[in-house]
Amino acid sequence: MTRDPNRNDLGEFLKARRSELNPADLGLPTDGQARRVAGLRREEVALLAAISTDYYTRLEQGRIQASPSVLASLSQVLRLDQDQRAYLHELAGRHSHRPDHRPAGYQAEPQLQRMLDDMAHTPPSSSAPAPRSSRGTPWAPH
Repeated sequence: MTRDPNRNDLGEFLKARRSELNPADLGLPTDGQARRVAGLRREEVALLAAISTDYYTRLEQGRIQASPSVLASLSQVLRLDQDQRAYLHELAGRHSHRPDHRPAGYQAEPQLQRMLDDMAHTPPSSSAPAPRSSRGTPWAPH
């Protein structure tokens, strides 16, 4: 079977995935009005992926190639499972050689795990000195 060179499989996959997501599930505000498109808008995907809307649009239209870091960010935003992530990289012409998640059965060392568990109950603190007034310095603006 030959692939149609004019077909944009990556763009079709991205559109399909964003149409399946509910904006409210991702913490995006909904104004209660009907949306013109099902699921997420391009602007919303771009915002959540920390890329420009123009960049995402060009990617979806097949006019540019995404870097592995952009693909990883889109994978998180679009809530892709491991197989879908691999498929996204394949469509983008990139092959991910490192797993995105720790292997099954991975456990942290007991000492590290205790420290991580205790962090949830520790209030944040700063070791930086308190800010001082600059009025007493000769180079400070008055």
